[in-house]
Amino acid sequence: MELTLRNVRLAAEPGHLLDVGVHGGKVAAIGGELPDGARTLDLEGRLLLPGFVETHMHLDKSCILHRCSSEKGDLAEAISEVARLKSGFTEEDVSERAQRTLRKCVVNGTTRMRTHVEVDPVIGLRGLEGVKQAIAAFAWAIDVEICVFPQEGLLNNPGTEELMVAALKDGAGCIGAAPYTDSDPHGQIDRVFELARDFDVDIDMHLDLAADPTELDAEYVARKADEYGWGGRVAIGHITKFAAMPPESFDALARRLAGAGVAVTVLPSTDLFLMHRDHDHSVPRGVTPLHRMLGHGVNCSLSTNNVLNPFTPYGDCSLIRMANLYANIAQIGQMDLLAECLNMISTRSAALMNLKDYGIEVGKTADLVVVDGTDPAMVVAELAQPMFVFKGGKQTVTRALPELHAPHA
Repeated sequence: MELTLRNVRLAAEPGHLLDVGVHGGKVAAIGGELPDGARTLDLEGRLLLPGFVETHMHLDKSCILHRCSSEKGDLAEAISEVARLKSGFTEEDVSERAQRTLRKCVVNGTTRMRTHVEVDPVIGLRGLEGVKQAIAAFAWAIDVEICVFPQEGLLNNPGTEELMVAALKDGAGCIGAAPYTDSDPHGQIDRVFELARDFDVDIDMHLDLAADPTELDAEYVARKADEYGWGGRVAIGHITKFAAMPPESFDALARRLAGAGVAVTVLPSTDLFLMHRDHDHSVPRGVTPLHRMLGHGVNCSLSTNNVLNPFTPYGDCSLIRMANLYANIAQIGQMDLLAECLNMISTRSAALMNLKDYGIEVGKTADLVVVDGTDPAMVVAELAQPMFVFKGGKQTVTRALPELHAPHA
């Protein structure tokens, strides 16, 4: 055994202490009193989790807050500001900023990611190439899948489809959409499903990102998922309109999405920041209550989305912090639902991305994070910090615990 992690707790049974053995980059054994490995760590009863999974990130436009304005703080301004800046993006610039963001993710326990990357005639493939360089630089610590998408429209933006096709041919493993920026939203959805079928890739759309729930694209996406047999391969992100739906309509739509195999991602920080800018008091939250969708069988994830840009002028890339923020916004205090918030940055996120080689099971890749806590719900409630992170059984992060220096009596 190359590595033995002694006296750990697993999320499924936090009341029991176990040992986990790692060999050849895989979880090799789980049980009591395993033999010492070439290296043995006594984790003193702390929780061992599978590495966190970031399902929705934008590496290409992260860390640009100092270059742009965020005066209105709404979606239109955010899109406009990035559109203004990205003509000046170079591959080197994108790579450097993306690496800054990846470092934060790794330090906070993320070992898998899906990043959206914009292509259009202004940015061309420079954003894609810069992100690919950053991914290569951090391949020792995190696996990153690229989802190529048309932020500023597809059918109304000539030349964009050709660039999306080029990106898919160049290794992008997922295709995205932003129908609300297109002159023909359903036409964009149709074309994205066609391209997904042509390249046999999953779909991850930005969808229903507004306040008024009277017009929704989610039902149309569910219909297309049924038509193409793409259930389990489609995710929709933001869906802030759902937050304003009455319970009966919300529940019916949740059941429809579950039946079509459409997963949902909420981006708590971004959604809270962008929504309802027209209110000057009693401002609605604008964040969809994912935990209510879980009860209807919808697979759900929580993710960061944007970092230090006009879509989200904050971010340390801590998914535990994002789970805690969501729990605050959704007014969650029940222990089982707090634990589900942790699942929505780990096991449920892995399922959304169809990651088969994930989890703390014998034979699975040893992507692991040790947190300074003993209970899944309390990890979220207390913002428990990662102490050690392992990628393929190799330690990638060590975070020292704070040390108090009390005065001597």
